[in-house]
Amino acid sequence: MEELSKLGLGSDMEVELQTLQLPVDYREVKQRVARIWEDLQPQFVVHVGVDPAAKAIFLEQCSRNRGYQDTDIRGFRPECGVCLTDGPEVIASEVSMKAVSRRAAVQGVEVAYSRDAGRYVCDYAYYLSLHHGNGCAALIHVPPLSPWLPASLLGKALQVIIQEMLEEIQKGQAQNLVHRKLSLCSSSQGEPTGGLLL
Repeated sequence: MEELSKLGLGSDMEVELQTLQLPVDYREVKQRVARIWEDLQPQFVVHVGVDPAAKAIFLEQCSRNRGYQDTDIRGFRPECGVCLTDGPEVIASEVSMKAVSRRAAVQGVEVAYSRDAGRYVCDYAYYLSLHHGNGCAALIHVPPLSPWLPASLLGKALQVIIQEMLEEIQKGQAQNLVHRKLSLCSSSQGEPTGGLLL
């Protein structure tokens, strides 16, 4: 996240980039995601979560409302394993992650498309953002930093992927947007949950 903050999204993009860190805590994430959408009023949020088993960067197309059985760092899990009691079973992002994954090319990094983000805090945050933002959110699962994926390469990969997401959004919107606000969230322990708000 620090590398992306340093890199920015490129001088040709009129985007206000904000990075925020969310804890691996369902209750805190629920409150903070709601405040992000209410207070910052972003046009788009990108969450970034670490998947310790991943060997590639995965762009998650959708999020599910049920099945959150694993406890967070405080030993808590959502009641009945549900994000929102009256929420839809699945919410998909307005961005075609399949299209973005085909176009986002960074040498040495595989970018793949996924339709199952798992059922942990990052997917929980993603569902809430998709709900609050009417589908204007994304979740990127990244592998942990390693010799083959140093922070500098991950930062560059996130920059390229998010630029592609923004281009995908522009295709679907009227060209009258002059300025976008973007924030990036991640968590401090274990699996970062994140959001880029535009």
